[in-house]
Amino acid sequence: MNPLEVRLKYKFRNPLLLAEALTHPSIGHETQRHHFDNQRLEFLGDAVLQLIFTEWLFDHFPKFSEGQLTKMRSGLVSRDGLKIHAERLDLGRHLMMGRGEETSGGRERSSALADAYEALIGAIYLDSDYVTARRIVLTEAREDLETLDVNPPDQNPKGQLQELLQAISPISPVYPILSAEGPEHQKDFVAQVTWNGIELGEGRGHSKKDAETAAARDALIRRNWEAAGFVPETPRKNAANKKPRTAKN
Repeated sequence: MNPLEVRLKYKFRNPLLLAEALTHPSIGHETQRHHFDNQRLEFLGDAVLQLIFTEWLFDHFPKFSEGQLTKMRSGLVSRDGLKIHAERLDLGRHLMMGRGEETSGGRERSSALADAYEALIGAIYLDSDYVTARRIVLTEAREDLETLDVNPPDQNPKGQLQELLQAISPISPVYPILSAEGPEHQKDFVAQVTWNGIELGEGRGHSKKDAETAAARDALIRRNWEAAGFVPETPRKNAANKKPRTAKN
């Protein structure tokens, strides 16, 4: 086993797949001759990684919405996210690339490392099966996955509410302060959130910001815009038409 296989705890049955995954396109470009590279495996590995992380997030966050899960997955499969996995495997050291690419810092380049990691997962998938590829990916990503629920998407309910409503209309919600009671150093604020003439929720807090956040959280629970008949635009809707669509339209 070569050092990378030892690190992965996986022995390739077909070593050519590993060689292909580690071959940067710059070799073919530099020699001006046909040479296999890792681009096709990168394409496959991207799909495998998307499925692995999608499945994991779906199982571990059953109460999260599609939008929340998509945001979390985007971070996991982003170029920067995949670069981190490649660096943990010291993947740059194992890449085969042209001299020009290497002297210009190709072994540390984010795009080269992320692409190589995707190609490596694609190669493992072809050499074994989905279950094996999944085990290796989740083992490598354990650190990242364990921190995902430290900062859940509902930490910013105002942003989440804004995103949901903007899928229906460009109008933003507003947060009027209904009352401010108590001594100056310990006031108790009550905020309301309204949108399109609809009262969406109320919340209390010891600052205006906390009260607005509580109001947004209340609105996300109540979802009064749905009771009023407002629904998101569909893909078939003319993008130029900014008017909110209701159940009656």
